[in-house]
Amino acid sequence: MAEVAEESTHVPSSKQRIAVFLSAMRHFAKELKDKKLPLDYIALDDPDNAGTLSAELSKAIKRHQPQALIMTAPGDWRVLQAIKTTAASHNLALDIREDRHFFSTVREFAAHAKGRKQLRLEYWYRELRTKTGILMKDGKPIGDAWNFDQENRDAFGKEGPPPIPAPTRFQPDAISKAVIDLVNHRFTDHPGEVSGTVSDTLMGWPVTRKEALEVLHHFIKDRLSFFGRYQDAMWTKEPWLFHSHLSVALNLKLLSAREVVEAAENAYRAGKAPLASVEGFIRQILGWREYVRGIYWLQMPEYLERNALNAQAPLPDFFWTGETEMACLRDAITQTLRTGYAHHIQRLMVTGLYALLAGIHPKEVHAWYLSVYVDAVEWVELPNTLGMSQFADGGLMASKPYAASGKYIDRMSNYCRQCRFNPSQSTGEHACPFTTLYWDFLMRHEAQLARNPRMVMQIRNLTRLDSKARAEIRKAASKLTSP
Repeated sequence: MAEVAEESTHVPSSKQRIAVFLSAMRHFAKELKDKKLPLDYIALDDPDNAGTLSAELSKAIKRHQPQALIMTAPGDWRVLQAIKTTAASHNLALDIREDRHFFSTVREFAAHAKGRKQLRLEYWYRELRTKTGILMKDGKPIGDAWNFDQENRDAFGKEGPPPIPAPTRFQPDAISKAVIDLVNHRFTDHPGEVSGTVSDTLMGWPVTRKEALEVLHHFIKDRLSFFGRYQDAMWTKEPWLFHSHLSVALNLKLLSAREVVEAAENAYRAGKAPLASVEGFIRQILGWREYVRGIYWLQMPEYLERNALNAQAPLPDFFWTGETEMACLRDAITQTLRTGYAHHIQRLMVTGLYALLAGIHPKEVHAWYLSVYVDAVEWVELPNTLGMSQFADGGLMASKPYAASGKYIDRMSNYCRQCRFNPSQSTGEHACPFTTLYWDFLMRHEAQLARNPRMVMQIRNLTRLDSKARAEIRKAASKLTSP
């Protein structure tokens, strides 16, 4: 096992992200050593550390003189290519084993995708439900429906969310504290912050399997019942809400997708959580997570270069500071930089929505998401960002761009009540930048979007704008996006 600086610097990974990965690695290494298993571990602060995986692997090959290399399939295309190249340079066979933390394999998804012009989640999700028998009875979905989206879109209303259980956090041990000190010393110019206490900054995240199982237990017991109903809702200064906080543990392989889904299904069958919430959560794991992994490995490396909307604007500086007058963006970005976390609607319909409407280059958006979130691993982050959020793949994943005005954010949160901008206005002193950019986005891409049957209503509303209104919106949008 090797800690290499390259994995923290190919994008400027946040201090939280680096610390979580290194702490989890060191805790796992300790478990292996305690079991008296042979382990060659290269620490980041080793003075002879070469800084890249390829170089450290080459050094290990020379030390151990292996007959072959055996590995579990990695999460990053870049990492796989580096290991393949290194193995070939030493004339060693490379045996790649399936990653058993997933329900499906990359090859199974490729077979599913063959001959399909569009790769929609729904069909893959139904296929996996049928194959696994999860939430099924007599070959049919329980509740006579494959999903319960309509029941899982509630906002909190004026009164705000019901009582929110405190997130499950952990006291940093000696290993985590040493990692925090190392990160703060070695990566001083990276975004984010970490501390050696239980706080919003770090080390609350699970870094051992025992801790991950505890997070799973508390989610099933305390949050799952409300998860589905409020999974799209947002609220100022409430980062955790009823989400699972399991993505870190899943992506670090501290938990398997099967045991997480099994725990949720068991809660439903025991009458401890409603079907709509359980199905909504299981769809995220059994459906979406497996789906984006399949997309990633089917489309890489060309996928990274997709830019179907020809977005060219640079990422605004406020994405690294949170210093903006837009209340929703200020809250989501400040929270992200402080905790390394934002739930999926904040990512898709606040930060991601702004980037889409403003025409920010998708590779810059991708690099930011990969940098700042503790659960970011490229196989899951890239399709979510480039495909789902930015529509840069031209509709391979999403049937339409997730474009909306400030009214959507107003409907699903309380952000707009504390903002000087009015989500109903597209021009003028108090115009909401989201609303201005929404109409500008539709105008910029009108010809392309008019061919999309799911955009008919939005394009119809656009055609009602006269030339004067269009000119005013374009002028206002230009001021928002100019350097």
